[in-house]
Amino acid sequence: MDIQSDSELAVVIVNHDFGSKVLKIAKQNRIAGGTVFYGVGTLKNRVLQFLGLADSRKEIVIMAADSSVLANAIEQIDRVFEFKKPKHGIAFTMPLALWMGTGNSEYVCKKYGGEAMYKSIIVIVSRGSAEIVMEAATEAGARGGTVIKARGAGDLEAGKLFKMDIEPEKEIVLILAESAHTESIVSAIGARLEIAKPDSGVIFCLDVSKVYGVT
Repeated sequence: MDIQSDSELAVVIVNHDFGSKVLKIAKQNRIAGGTVFYGVGTLKNRVLQFLGLADSRKEIVIMAADSSVLANAIEQIDRVFEFKKPKHGIAFTMPLALWMGTGNSEYVCKKYGGEAMYKSIIVIVSRGSAEIVMEAATEAGARGGTVIKARGAGDLEAGKLFKMDIEPEKEIVLILAESAHTESIVSAIGARLEIAKPDSGVIFCLDVSKVYGVT
């Protein structure tokens, strides 16, 4: 299917068991469908860590449509979930024309027109390395992130992200950051992973068109 230049991708991150509700609202607003991934939030809190509850289960909903249709659907989802309230989730959109991947030993940050206020940083690493990624990212100014764990063979939808095959032993870290901090965050992650070495991971970032739930 040809992707039109005015099409966009939406990423909605909500608490566990709410992904289907997001898709239902989206369908009511002319979005044909989407994919739900399961992840773990990484926002740290000392009290939650003490209680052993620091990691919260998340569902990541990914869907694409014409920009105007998608914008309306996300606004309706925002009205229901009230993303402006703490821990209600976040949502953001990106131009589909900027989907990209990189080789194993480099990262790419590409601009879309003028400078965007936010960028999404996507890191694909071997299972067990997501914590290293988040440590480097938070030290460089990231507020938090979401870790998506691949489910393995038999789960075809969860085995692909951005048209990239994800092997069962991989983890995907999704970080939303202000553009001014993106370069330092990506550089810190790259240095910690020793990204120049073969098979150490993949990092790439995309401009974000609009953000809900981030203050």
